[in-house]
This record gives sequence, C-alpha cells and structure tokens, in this order.
Amino acid sequence: MNNLQRLELETKGIKLEQDELTIYLQENDLQPFTEYNPSSNTNKRNIYKSALSALESIANDTNRMQTIKLDDMTLSYFHQNLMNRIDQLEHKIRNLKTDEQIQNESNFFMLFAD
Repeated sequence: MNNLQRLELETKGIKLEQDELTIYLQENDLQPFTEYNPSSNTNKRNIYKSALSALESIANDTNRMQTIKLDDMTLSYFHQNLMNRIDQLEHKIRNLKTDEQIQNESNFFMLFAD
C-alpha cells in the first residue's frame, strides 16, 4: 500500500481527486507513490495531517460540501460529522509522537538532594 492509498483509507466516503490528495501529501512531506510504513509514527502523523488538510478544505467550501454529502444526510448533519472528525484528527496528531521524538526520550529520572 502506498501513501496515497493510505490517505484514501483515512478519507473513506469522501471522493477527492487524486491530484488534490497528492498535493495534501506533498505539503506534509510525503510522496504519494512511496510505500506506506505503518511502523513509522512520523509517517502515520503525516498521513493524519494530510487527511486533516483535506477535510478542512472541504469544511471551508460549502458548495463542495453539498455535492459530497450523502443522499440521506442533511448538510448540517454532514458538517457536524465532518467537524467531529477534524477534531479527532487534531487530537490524534497532537498525541502522536514522531520517530525522532521517541528516540530522544529517556526512560530514567534523576533526583538530586542536598
């Protein structure tokens, strides 16, 4: 699976042009046709950031939201669900450490007393 396919999984149910998804990936330091590395926290984080960028662009374009919404869902309900998903992604991104941050962590505590 490549990065573009992984981003499509993250934005499942919302059809976006491949060119648009490619731009979102490149803006977040990923190449679309490079193999997705699920064991890399940095790669996961950048996929989430790309999905967040895509969803935020949809949320800012009301005309586009009307064409993307499902037939049995009202526009306000779709918008509410979209905003909830954006909040979830922001939370995931804030809590997910990059590979570099994990390597720089130390697991010991030193206490000095006088």
